[in-house]
Amino acid sequence: MVIVTGGAGFIGSCIVRMLNDMGIDDIVIVDHIGATDKWRNLCNKRYREYVGRDRFPALLPSYAGGTDLIIHMGACSATTERDFDFLYANNFAYTKMLWEFCAEHQIRFFYASSAATYGDGSMGFDDTADIGALRPLNGYGYSKHIFDLWARKQEKRPRQHVGFKFFNVYGPNEYCKGSMASVVFHACRKIMETGEMGLFRSYRDDFEDGKQMRDFVYVKDICRVVRYMMEHPDIDGLYNLGTGQAGTFYDLTAAVFRAMGREPVIRYIDMPDALQKTYQYYTQAEMDKLRKAGYSERFYSLEDGVTDYVQRYLMKGYEIY
Repeated sequence: MVIVTGGAGFIGSCIVRMLNDMGIDDIVIVDHIGATDKWRNLCNKRYREYVGRDRFPALLPSYAGGTDLIIHMGACSATTERDFDFLYANNFAYTKMLWEFCAEHQIRFFYASSAATYGDGSMGFDDTADIGALRPLNGYGYSKHIFDLWARKQEKRPRQHVGFKFFNVYGPNEYCKGSMASVVFHACRKIMETGEMGLFRSYRDDFEDGKQMRDFVYVKDICRVVRYMMEHPDIDGLYNLGTGQAGTFYDLTAAVFRAMGREPVIRYIDMPDALQKTYQYYTQAEMDKLRKAGYSERFYSLEDGVTDYVQRYLMKGYEIY
């Protein structure tokens, strides 16, 4: 049996799809759906049961016997969240509880870290470097960082433990994320409504407007790496999960226009004052560690990933993957 926390959310539901494609349907999905539409992400999935996030800790001991793997994607992923007590409880304490349960019962454990742990990027984006030197720029990034720091000090560990430092993930099933959904999602919707897309102006001389750069990674690549780790239980550690190739917001948006069969119409808008202080102008994952662990699959290019997402999902009524 596999437990997937956040299994009705963006990345989690795509991982459930990947598990189903592997022939695995003995799955427990843990999430907090509430009054949202995240339930739609489960409509085409096979799983044993759904358990609410707040009920799950009390039920956790009952899963000790038959569970092989917990894939922990459940968290508050809003980089704008200001309530640190909430972030600490959801992103650190909950993850710590699951780690300790997996260590006690020798269950494999995968969890979501974040590229937000790297802060402004001045220390680089190298997953082989000392994480103790990193300084995240927001509470979300810090809540992920303190778990990474805690985990590396533990002597009692799960049978396999893998953390993923996700970079800028985009793709189907993110429709429930609202303002935190990817630029691809927002661009496609905006273009459908108005025929144009706005990008932030740059406030640094070394970056042109719209030329701020991110390592954009397609969610289907996330699923492939998770599957690889499942198939290689001897691999442990904390790994970047980007593509190793940064692209600009302009290039990303232009790819959306092309996928929709339109000429780009892009205007530049002011960045909110509060965001200017913590805005990252460049991220690019170092991927040598994952490659040295044996992962050899080619990542989707920006153009190919955007085209697949826009044409197969967004332009088909937000199709569920």
